[in-house]
Amino acid sequence: MEFRDVSAITEGIRAEIRKAVIGQDEVIELMLTSLLCGGHILLEGVPGTAKTLLAQSFAAGLALKFGRIQFTPDMMPGDLLGTNLFNFQTSSFILTRGPIFTDILLADEINRTPPKTQAALLQAMNERNVTVDGVTYDLGEAFMVVATQNPIEQQGTYPLPEAQLDRFLFKINLTYPSKEEERDVVTRHGQRVAMPKLADFGLMPVISGDQLVAARMLVGQIKLGEPLVAYIVDIIRATRNHPAIETGASTRAATMLASASRARATTQGREFVIPDDVKQLAVPLLRHRIVLAPNAEIEGLISDQVIGEILDQVAVPR
Repeated sequence: MEFRDVSAITEGIRAEIRKAVIGQDEVIELMLTSLLCGGHILLEGVPGTAKTLLAQSFAAGLALKFGRIQFTPDMMPGDLLGTNLFNFQTSSFILTRGPIFTDILLADEINRTPPKTQAALLQAMNERNVTVDGVTYDLGEAFMVVATQNPIEQQGTYPLPEAQLDRFLFKINLTYPSKEEERDVVTRHGQRVAMPKLADFGLMPVISGDQLVAARMLVGQIKLGEPLVAYIVDIIRATRNHPAIETGASTRAATMLASASRARATTQGREFVIPDDVKQLAVPLLRHRIVLAPNAEIEGLISDQVIGEILDQVAVPR
């Protein structure tokens, strides 16, 4: 596979997703970026902003196994990972695999399940394998979690702890579509009440698992000059000194920002990273990795605003 092949593949996935999803172009770009650098995604938005349809459409553009888990308050880790059952014919235990054994996993409403079950995802998201009764099972290099959550409901939910949030490359906030986009949605889907079936859109897979592995290897070769490495480190270190931030971003956030910047350059058809790649990704990559100071929350500041201030203050390499 060559560099131009990766650009063609990402353009093909965009085209497939847009058969079903109107608008959300920035979200699609972040999802493609995450795909190419092997990251996980957390989609947050109010009900009816196409979070689930977007995740399903994204998976439909990939020739990979897709699985969905609807998280509920009564779900246990075994419901996610699977359970060893005794086979009387062979006098041995056999693993009945749970829905986590897939390539693209849609973790729908992840904040509706208790912390014990949320934690069952930690090993899978970090190491791409799971351990059941002392035996470790590989999930494959293509394994990727696309999780969704509703930010406006607090009753019956369990907020993700910082350690779990850190496993997500991006936290993407889905907003309402523009007026023109909303009119297109009503025109296309206004004849039915139920959510349209994905099969109605005729989405076709664009990339296979082997192609994805090859594409990720190419992304790792994208040029990231020393001035840009210094720029990324300066941004991360600035989060630790800002008066509105109680806990800044970690070194892992810096390496993730570098990797994501390489992937974004690829989706934009470039073989090198520019400062705009870093700036465009800094907010979705850092918004869930910093903890605001109490006085900042009292003043009504949000993490996006504070990160924006840092980006304005840190000198951009020329």
